[in-house]
Amino acid sequence: MRPRRVALTGATGFIGSAVLAALARDRDALPHHERYVVRVLGRRLPDETAALTDEWIAADLSEPGTLGGACRDVDVLLHLAASLGPDEAQCARVNVGGTAALAEEAVRAGVGRFVHLSTSAVYGPGPHRGIAVNEVAPAPTSAASRTRLAAEEHALAAGAVVLRPGLVTGVGDRWAVPALARLVEVAPALWEGGRGLLSLVDVTDLARLVTRLAHAPEPAGGTVWHASHPEPVRSGDLLASLAAGGVLPAVAGDLPWEECRRLLRASECGLNERQFALFALDHWYDSAAVWRLASCPPGPGPLARLDAAAAWYRSALTAR
Repeated sequence: MRPRRVALTGATGFIGSAVLAALARDRDALPHHERYVVRVLGRRLPDETAALTDEWIAADLSEPGTLGGACRDVDVLLHLAASLGPDEAQCARVNVGGTAALAEEAVRAGVGRFVHLSTSAVYGPGPHRGIAVNEVAPAPTSAASRTRLAAEEHALAAGAVVLRPGLVTGVGDRWAVPALARLVEVAPALWEGGRGLLSLVDVTDLARLVTRLAHAPEPAGGTVWHASHPEPVRSGDLLASLAAGGVLPAVAGDLPWEECRRLLRASECGLNERQFALFALDHWYDSAAVWRLASCPPGPGPLARLDAAAAWYRSALTAR
């Protein structure tokens, strides 16, 4: 009998590298005869990725012809790669065309379990407070979120479990906390009194969930799930935790949203109003169900994980 085989895209990215590390730890903890094979699908295989990988297939989501046979003998497909830039055409090639081609390969190969990573950004502007999946109609505003929403349809048609996490923090995060740092420079106060409720998840906890879903029978495929930590985080508590770790300066005072918008328009920080609102206003998505169905404890929460990432964040922000 051949060993089970888990294929992974996005293994060199922020979330994908955490999932690869979690897969490798779980694999190596099993008795030798029960270990599964980890196959990475990607354009390159850096040394740190190769050390955790059993097989590598050179594949490029922007070139569907390179995906032929990528899922052969694969039992589980974890599709975590995406193009996140502002170029609509590039996002469409990778996120829509690449996902469609990969989903076809998964169906052709008879892949039994397919997990696809999307984003809660597909809902577009909030505020959103504790909403269930598709309780509000998706209304994405960026090239990345529009094409990731379109990609979901191809994944769902192939029987995927689609995950929509909110803001992801932790070692390797080059967007969420760096964006907060710029916004604190623009508006050094508690936006709307720090009352905004946010869906966050630490990357190590999200990686545990994805890894558990690779092997769990529930939830069933062809379904969409929010994948943040079940407990929302207040924006003021997030800023306070980052200040306590020496990542951001401490702030105080209540700054109304209209004043936040005015300061943002007068700045050159490179962020737009929608991005500011993600941190200042409610963007909370009910995520409890997927953790329960996967029998995966969600962990202590993203604020409790920030201490472990604080030194990395300080170094990354200093370099910026």
